[in-house]
Amino acid sequence: MNKPTTIPDIQKQLEIISQELIAIIQKYELDAQNPLDVIPVARKQITNDSDYVRFLELSLEGRLLGEAAEHLNASNESSKG
Repeated sequence: MNKPTTIPDIQKQLEIISQELIAIIQKYELDAQNPLDVIPVARKQITNDSDYVRFLELSLEGRLLGEAAEHLNASNESSKG
């Protein structure tokens, strides 16, 4: 993955990640009622180890991209001020 450096780049990457995550979620019918239950539910229901690892990777990538977007937004806001 290329390192996204703009909000549109991050949004594009998040869309790709989301589509892959949705495919895994649908394949294994994952439905956690609470965000804190996502990992235990995935651990229990994803029977293919490589799918489970990919689920974790995508989750982490999404989280990191979200934090990068927040950082860029904060930087843009402070430079306007």
